[in-house]
Amino acid sequence: MASVERKQDEKGPFYLGYGSRRQTSAEIVTEARHSLRTLRTQRPFTPRQEHRQLFAGSARTRDGRPPSSFSLHARNFEAPDSRPSSGTRLSPLEHKPRLPLSLDLDYSEVEKGLPKPPVDRLDKRGSGSARTRLVRARSLTLVPSMTQHSNVPQTERVDKPTLGMTPSQQVHTESFYLHSGCKQERTEKSSEILTQKLTKHSGFQRPSSADLSQAKGTKTDAEHGCGDKAGSDATDESAFWTSEVLPILQMFESFSPGGIVSKETVERLCDACASLHDVLAEKGLLGRRFKKRSAVLRALFRLIDLGSDQLNLTLANIILALNVSGNNLLNICKLVFNISRSSRNDFLFQDNPVIDSLLSLIQCDDFNSSGETVLYCIGSLKLLSGNSTLARLLLAKDFIAVSLRLSQRLIQPTDPKAFPNDHHTLAGHGQHPITGHILVQVTGALRNMADLSESRSSFLSDEVFSTLCAVMDHRQEDEDICLNVARIFSKLSSYAECCYALAETSSCYRLFLALLCKHSRKQALVVRLLFTLGNLAARSNDARERVYEEERSIDILLELFQSYLQVSKNPPNSENYTQEDEDVLIKLIRVLANLSIHPTVGTALAANTLFVQLLLKVMELRSVEESTELVVNASTAINNLSYYQGESSIIRVQHAHVSQLLLQLLLSTNMDAVLEAIRVFGNLSQIEEVQQFIITNKVLQFVVALLDSKNPDMCFSACGVLTNLSVDPKNRTVINEEGATPKLIDCLRDFGPQDWLLATQVCQTLWNCTEDREQDYAQELCTILSLYSDPKALQWPSSDDMKAYQEACWELEFLPVAERLKKRMQRYVNIPEPVSEPSRSRIPEVRPYKK
Repeated sequence: MASVERKQDEKGPFYLGYGSRRQTSAEIVTEARHSLRTLRTQRPFTPRQEHRQLFAGSARTRDGRPPSSFSLHARNFEAPDSRPSSGTRLSPLEHKPRLPLSLDLDYSEVEKGLPKPPVDRLDKRGSGSARTRLVRARSLTLVPSMTQHSNVPQTERVDKPTLGMTPSQQVHTESFYLHSGCKQERTEKSSEILTQKLTKHSGFQRPSSADLSQAKGTKTDAEHGCGDKAGSDATDESAFWTSEVLPILQMFESFSPGGIVSKETVERLCDACASLHDVLAEKGLLGRRFKKRSAVLRALFRLIDLGSDQLNLTLANIILALNVSGNNLLNICKLVFNISRSSRNDFLFQDNPVIDSLLSLIQCDDFNSSGETVLYCIGSLKLLSGNSTLARLLLAKDFIAVSLRLSQRLIQPTDPKAFPNDHHTLAGHGQHPITGHILVQVTGALRNMADLSESRSSFLSDEVFSTLCAVMDHRQEDEDICLNVARIFSKLSSYAECCYALAETSSCYRLFLALLCKHSRKQALVVRLLFTLGNLAARSNDARERVYEEERSIDILLELFQSYLQVSKNPPNSENYTQEDEDVLIKLIRVLANLSIHPTVGTALAANTLFVQLLLKVMELRSVEESTELVVNASTAINNLSYYQGESSIIRVQHAHVSQLLLQLLLSTNMDAVLEAIRVFGNLSQIEEVQQFIITNKVLQFVVALLDSKNPDMCFSACGVLTNLSVDPKNRTVINEEGATPKLIDCLRDFGPQDWLLATQVCQTLWNCTEDREQDYAQELCTILSLYSDPKALQWPSSDDMKAYQEACWELEFLPVAERLKKRMQRYVNIPEPVSEPSRSRIPEVRPYKK
C-alpha cells in the first residue's frame, strides 16, 4: 500500500495536482486521515443543585406536582393500620330521634322515652363521671401510653368493680378491662427496675428473666395486646410478647416527645429498634403475622415526634418491615425522602437496609393507587444516587436494571386504545399523571448513575439504550424527561463502547431530529442532543450515513443553524448575547463537520450553498478572540468541505473570499485557529489563484515559519502547502529563498522516528523543493535517510500494538518515498551504507506520539 507509484517519473513532483491521475485507495485513506478532521468539544456542564428536590430546575408548574418539602408527625399516621385506607368515607345514616313536639311536656318523661347509651366500664374504675376519649383513626396526637404512673399508693389502688370479689374473679375482671383497651398502671417496682437498667447501660439490653419476674406486679395494655386465642400458639406468642417485646416497648414509653433529644438517647433508641427488629425476625413475626402488631406500630409512630433523622430512618426500616400500607406507607416513604434531602444524612443510608425496602417498593404495578408512594421512593433513590458511595451501593443492588424495568412499565398504556398510531402522538394518554412525575425521578437517577465509570457495563445491555429512546419517544412533550435522557446520552456517548452501542440503536436518529424540531428553543435540551449526535458522527461512519438518510435531516440542522445564528449576531459584550446560544452553534457546526467526513455526505454538504454561506457568516461576525471555539469549529468545517474539490464545491467557487477570511485567522495569536487556516490552505493551494494569493500576501512566510514549530500537526500542514506550491517550478525559487529546505531537513531529523507519516510528507516536499539544488543538501539527507531506512538501526516502542502500527507506517508509507529520495541524492555524494551494528546513541528512540 505505497503512497506513491513506483513508475512515477523520477524528476516529476510528488503531487501533480488534483485529477492528474487516479489515486489508489491507500492514498485516499492516508490523505483523508490528515485532511478531514473530527471535531472534539467539551460536554455540556450541569451544575449540581444546592438544594435536593423532586423537581429541581423543572419546567413543570408547581400546581399539580407533588411537593418536595413537608412536615410529618405521629398524628399523620394511622393506627392500628389494619387495612389500607380506601380514601372513601361512607355517608351517615339518617337517624331521627323521637323528640317531644310540645315544649310543655315534662323533661323527665322525654328522658324515659330516649334510649340510654351503655355504661362505659372504663368510667367505673374511679375515674369519676368523665368518659375516656377514644383515639380515632388518622389521629395520633396523643398516643396511649403503654404504662401509666400514679401517685396513689399500691394498697389504695382498688377499683370499685373488684370490691368483694375473689382473687380469681379480680384477675378475670382485670383481664377483661385490659382487653377492652383500658389503661393500667405500672407497678413502682417494675418501673424502678427498668429505670435502673436504662441508667446503667448506655445501650439497650433486654431485661433478664429475673428482672421480668420482679416487674410482673401488674399487667399493662401492651402486655395483653389485641387479645389472645386459646391454644399453644397463643400461649407461646403471649410469652414471647411478655419476655421479648414488652421490655422494649416499655423503654419507648419512658421517652416523651418535646425538647432536645441527646445523641446518647438517640443511639439507645436506635439500638432498641434494631433489637426489636431482630427478635421479630427471629420469630418470623415481621409483616402482618404478629397479632399484637398494632400495639408495636403505635409505639413506633409515637417516636417520630422526637425529630431525629437517624432515629426516624431506623424507625422507617422496621415499620416498612411490618408491611404497613395505605396512608402509613405513603407517609413513611415521605419521611425517608425528607431524610434523603440533606446530604449530611447520606452516611445514615450506607449501613441501613431501608434502601432494599425502597427498591422493593418501586417494583409495583398499580400506579393509580400506589403512584405517590413509588414517586417518593424513587425520588429518595435519585437524591441518594448523587453521592458516589451510595451510587456504587445502588449499582451493586442492580438499581439500573430495576429502574429500566420500572420505566418500561411506566410507558405501557393502561388503555389498549390509548395510542392510535405508532408515533405516540398522544404521549401519556390513558395513564395516571403520576407516571410522568415518576419518570422524571427515574431518568434523573439514571443520569447520576451514568457518572460512575463502573456503571458503563450495565448501560451496555441490549435493552438500555432502546428503552431510554422509547421513554424519550413516549414523552416527547415532557421537557424534563427528555432533558434527563439527553443528559444520559450526552455523558455515555463520550465513551467509545457506549457510543458504538448507541449508534446501533436505529431509533435514536429519527428521535433526536424530531426533538430538535419540537424543542428548538430549549437550549439545554438542544445542546445535549447535538453533542450526542456529534459524538456519534465522530466515531461511526455508519452513524454519519444514517443521520444523512433520515428525512429532512440536513434541512432540520441548517434551519437550526439559521435560527441560532440570527439570534447570536449580537457581539458577546452586548445585552442580548447569551452563551447558551453560542454553545448550540458550536455543537451544531461540530455535527455537520463530522458528518462531512463521509464521502457522500461531504460531497453533498460541499455543494450546499446555504451551509457554506452560514459558515462564512460565522467567521465574518466573530473574531477568534471573542469566540474561539466557534470560529475554530467553523474553520474546521470549511477544511473538511475543501477536501471535496469537485466542480460543485462552493468552497472552490468562493476561494477568494475564503482565502481572505483565512488570512485573518493567520494573523491571530490562537494557534488552533492558525492550524486550521493552514489546513484549509493545504487543500486550496492546488488552485493556481490561491497559490498566487499565498505568495502575494506573504502567507508563504507564515508557512515556512511554522516548520520551526514543535507541533507535528503544524509541520505536517505546512508541508502540505509547500508540496502543492512547489509543483510549479516558478514557486520553488521563492520557497528556497525563504529558507524552507533546511527547516524541512530539521523536521525530518526531529520528528521522523516518532511520526513516520510526517516523515513521509517531509520527504515528498523535499523531493519537489530540492530538484534544482540537490547537491547542496545531498550529504546530510543521505545520512539521515540511510539511518531511517535500516530497521535494525531503529528502536521501536515496547507496546506491541504501537510497535505494529509504527512498523506498518514505516514500511508502507515512509520507506518507498525515502528510498526514492535517497537514490536521487546518492548521485551527488558517495556515502557508504551504515554498518550492521550502528551506535545506538546516534539513533533517536521511537516514542509513541498521540495526536
